[in-house]
Parts: sequence; C-alpha cells; structure tokens
Amino acid sequence: MHFPLHPDTPQEGKTLQQLFPGRSEAQFEEMYQRMKGLCEAEGLPYGKRTHTYNSRLAQELGKWADTQDGGAALHDALYRAYFVDARNIGDVDVLLDLVEKAGLPVEEARTVLTDRTFKDAIDADWSRSHQVGVTGVPTFVAGGYGVVGAQPYEALAQLIRHVEKEAAKG
Repeated sequence: MHFPLHPDTPQEGKTLQQLFPGRSEAQFEEMYQRMKGLCEAEGLPYGKRTHTYNSRLAQELGKWADTQDGGAALHDALYRAYFVDARNIGDVDVLLDLVEKAGLPVEEARTVLTDRTFKDAIDADWSRSHQVGVTGVPTFVAGGYGVVGAQPYEALAQLIRHVEKEAAKG
C-alpha cells in the first residue's frame, strides 16, 4: 500500500531545512546517522540526502511495475535513486532513466506517467492508508492494529501476538 508522505512537496523538491524548519545541522546529522545505522544493520545502502522529493509519480510507476515481469527491479532502483543517490524521483526524466536501467519498457512507462494510468490505484492506496491510520513509513498493519516506523523484530512479533490474541477472543 502506498502512502502520501509529504504530498505537498513541489516537483523540484524541498531542502530538508525547508521540510524540518528549526532543526540544527547537528540534528540533521543525528537523523542521518540513525537511519544509516538502521539501514546498515539490514544490509541496505543509505546516502546523505539534502532534499526530499514528491514521490507521487514514482508511486504510480511502482504500481505499474508490479504488473510487469521483473518489476521488482524498479522498486530497488527507486530506493537506490532516492535514499542512496539523492535523485529527484518526482522528475519524469529521472523516472524513465530508472525504468530503462531496470530493463522495463520505457515507452510503456512514459505512457503510464503521461496518461496517469495508475492514478486511481494510488488514490485508493492513499485512501486506505488514511483509513487504517498510517502516519509514517514504514507502517506495519495486521488485524486492524498498526506499528509505525522502523521497528525491531520483537515489536512486529508483539503485533502478531496481539492480533492472534484478539482473534482468539472473537
């Protein structure tokens, strides 16, 4: 399910200082080091970002990629572009470059972006995410309960145990 994280971000993006006004450079460095540590613990690369970008078109393109053989490669490319290489995933040319590098049909992707073929599907995801109380990413939802943010295994196991306990009652 897709979630509208900062949907008001313009296509050209915002600096992190614009997104989080009042935070010091030390706080930005702390945020970076925390995320870098979490990612490294999971074997994921993580680069230093200075901007956030509007992910709406990337989400629509990702939904399309889910219908394609080998579409998971685009999800990996989008992650790397945004979180490692600090590329603007709201820019159509960047997205089409990622599609090409992922080995997916570029002209079909261009049509998806131009015609907004998966707009309704993402609108439905955004609506559903709002209904179940998603306020950040990642969010793990099971049995109507959720846990927000990067969580240790034990927190997710506790969520499942709670859902199982509630199901046994009912």
